Amino acid sequence: MLVKDLLNKEKTTFSFEFFPPRKDEDADRLLNTISNLMPLGPSYVSVTYGAGGTTRHRTHDLVVHVREQTNITVVSHLTCVGSTRSEIHDILEKYQAAGIENILALRGDPPKNQKDFIEPADGFSYATELVHYIKKHFPKMCVGVAGFPEGHPATPNRLQEIEYLKEKVDAGADYIVSQLFFENRDFYDYCERCEIAGIHVPNIAGIMPVSTKHGLIRTAELAGGARIPARLLKAVHRAENDKFVEKVGIHWATEQVRDLVHNNVRGIQFFTLNSSLATLEIFNSLGVSHSTQLR
Repeated sequence: MLVKDLLNKEKTTFSFEFFPPRKDEDADRLLNTISNLMPLGPSYVSVTYGAGGTTRHRTHDLVVHVREQTNITVVSHLTCVGSTRSEIHDILEKYQAAGIENILALRGDPPKNQKDFIEPADGFSYATELVHYIKKHFPKMCVGVAGFPEGHPATPNRLQEIEYLKEKVDAGADYIVSQLFFENRDFYDYCERCEIAGIHVPNIAGIMPVSTKHGLIRTAELAGGARIPARLLKAVHRAENDKFVEKVGIHWATEQVRDLVHNNVRGIQFFTLNSSLATLEIFNSLGVSHSTQLR
């Protein structure tokens, strides 16, 4: 099923994001995580793409595996980094043949040894171009794009940032998935600014529970400087060890989700980091065993 249809059908969608295993030995752990989370009845799942397209083949294999083994709707990430138009076209044809009809179109992060994004020869410079290409050549596919409630790290001008987001929507994007955030007020304000700019496609909230002190710092770096609320920071600093940090993170994320559901957000995506514990605990803390009971 297309994600845009799920968003129209369900009051609030719940989805889980996974990343493909970097090593073969990690595959079993990931499959076990997916198996643990499927009883929660997610609306769909999403699979990321490594920096520079480094996990391209693993992404494809995981997407197809999940689709065939669970019959659940799967979204595959696709980036502009390191791929020509011809290569991207080939990837999309393979997905279409495998029954994968949902793509999250991203510019993508450069490889670790490359500081800035470099447009590939005969490739795309921006996600907007990728969205337009997909909609032109694969019009039946549903396309999502990324949004940044706290601002895009490469665009300090917040008004211009929303204009760029609108360009992606005007190019054909069907919905938006937000970067992670820890303060719901930032997400609500961002959604209002989208409405003012004439962006009316669904905005999905991205939630990732803190699990370690190091992870909190790393999360801020990866999110381009995500704002860590003082209350969360104090709670993490009070924690004796990472076991308690994980409890803090789960509690914080649970309250975020409770508030988001209360305010009728269109969708919530859990960035699982390929672990089922935090997501399972959040659902248990909310007093439900199946996501449909939250809708």
